[in-house]
Amino acid sequence: MSEVHCFTSASFAYLDRVRVLAETLRRHHPDWKLWFCLVDEEPPGFAFDPAEEQIDGVVRISELDLPPLKPWMFKHDVVELCTAVKGAMLCRLLDGGADKVVYLDPDIAVFGSMADMIGRLDQHDVVLTPHQVEPDDDVQAIHDNEIGSLKWGIYNLGFLAVAGTANGRRFARWWRDRLFEHCYDEVPEGLFTDQKWCDLAPALFDGVHVLRDPGYNVASWNLSRRRVTIGEDGVIRAGAQPLRFFHFTKVTASGEVMLERYAGGRVEIFELMHWYRSRLAAHRPANLPKGWWAFGHYADGTPVPRAHRRKYRDRSDLQARYPDPFAAGSAAIADG
Repeated sequence: MSEVHCFTSASFAYLDRVRVLAETLRRHHPDWKLWFCLVDEEPPGFAFDPAEEQIDGVVRISELDLPPLKPWMFKHDVVELCTAVKGAMLCRLLDGGADKVVYLDPDIAVFGSMADMIGRLDQHDVVLTPHQVEPDDDVQAIHDNEIGSLKWGIYNLGFLAVAGTANGRRFARWWRDRLFEHCYDEVPEGLFTDQKWCDLAPALFDGVHVLRDPGYNVASWNLSRRRVTIGEDGVIRAGAQPLRFFHFTKVTASGEVMLERYAGGRVEIFELMHWYRSRLAAHRPANLPKGWWAFGHYADGTPVPRAHRRKYRDRSDLQARYPDPFAAGSAAIADG
């Protein structure tokens, strides 16, 4: 039987979510190896012991094969950086001999077996899940969902599965290289972090499979066509299929609006939300400062504005002058 490696990437601010992902993944796939790609450093007074987590290992951003680290990190905000490392982590696992690699966002909870999806990697090199698997017919839903997919990407990269084949590794290297240089949230420029790149994958690579099972990657944005029910047998279904995993993205922000809009008042969705929030509370890390991210501020503690990151990214002269922009400080970047 082939060995499956799974990984997620996050900062410590999402550690509660990583723990829920690990807890639920272990329930359905205890044989998978789970890795946490950590895009952060511990704040003073905060203890993190991987041996106490339900994971097989931690790979820190400094351990990945990346461009010169400090200037590269400075160019990204926290979401951009947590997605920019995904290609490098994928290549690390495939180059290390993994037969099959699955990526799951930290804000995902697993509700069923994904054996069917893993089996598809015996015939295909890459598996992607689209945001929508059937057309909408409501004007608001078309705007939110279909036009949204045109803006932010057809496939949701909260999930990705790649086989350790020659073509799978070729795809992984291509994706890694694009994320090195172009993993930014710049929708007007045609970029949305790691996600929009995979719109090109079926055109550029053979062996790309589009998984249209509605039980995978259920989220607030696709509830309009995936009714979630809980049967008398306790099985949760999305449409006619068992729910494999639910993507609880932005459960306290824009995701709430979409839930209200597309849940249709169905109690099952709000039961899932209540359950997820209770598990987050149970796994909340102690002594972690609110909003902590080690790379969110200069060395002197001053927050790094997004405008500084973009300016540094666009100015090769600043990059040459300040190879460690964190140490250079706010005034140097602002006045440079």
